[in-house]
Amino acid sequence: MRSCTEFESDAVSLLRKIYGKPVVPLGLLPLGSAPHQHGVADDRGDEKWEVLREWLENKKPNSVVYIALGTEVTLSQELMHELARGIEKSGLPFIWVVNNRPLVEGVLGSDIIPFGFQTQVEDRGLVLRGWAPQLKILGHPSVGGFLTHCGWSSVVEALGFGRALILFSGANADQGLISRLMHEKRVGLEIPRDEQDGSFTSDSLAEVTRRVMVEKEGESIRSNAWAMKEIFGNLELNNTCLDEFTRVLETWPPSS
Repeated sequence: MRSCTEFESDAVSLLRKIYGKPVVPLGLLPLGSAPHQHGVADDRGDEKWEVLREWLENKKPNSVVYIALGTEVTLSQELMHELARGIEKSGLPFIWVVNNRPLVEGVLGSDIIPFGFQTQVEDRGLVLRGWAPQLKILGHPSVGGFLTHCGWSSVVEALGFGRALILFSGANADQGLISRLMHEKRVGLEIPRDEQDGSFTSDSLAEVTRRVMVEKEGESIRSNAWAMKEIFGNLELNNTCLDEFTRVLETWPPSS
């Protein structure tokens, strides 16, 4: 399991009890404590990152909300517009990554966000189409929170930098469970969603975002998320988990 006892000791103990077998955490497999990415995508994005970095340098520490719903989550135009209205109502500086993919079969969703939205918020927000250097953005000190679809890799990256979470479950695979777990651990807050169709209101999205980012009520959330750096961003701790996993593989008795 991609976790560690330092974060989920109760879950590890429960699994051992239920199955009566050893449970060996792999660690959280963080990509690194420094906000650097390798590979073709990173090389292609150097110019984009320089623009982003310059923009972030002009913002206050922990003031910017990073918004990204992953590559597999697709919302309807109606919900994307509601999301945009919520972002606008929050009044906070933001970077929003919008998937550059078809909204309807064969038709590029150029109106996936409200007409004129980028102009209305250009003094405090950026909308990026397609790929973005997520680790570099999360690692910048001006970023304080992450509105996420709750994919586990994204959550691990965010908490590796101590960023508080605004939990917007993508409802795929384990994302709903991860959202509830992070809410329970008090490192983020869930945006209320309709249990039947997943709808939400811009007012509730703006309210939760402000609570996590700036309001006094969210101080403990921000503090708890920052403390998670000691687990999620701890390369030595996570390498120890991998070493133990390797040891178990090497020493486990072969089946008869």
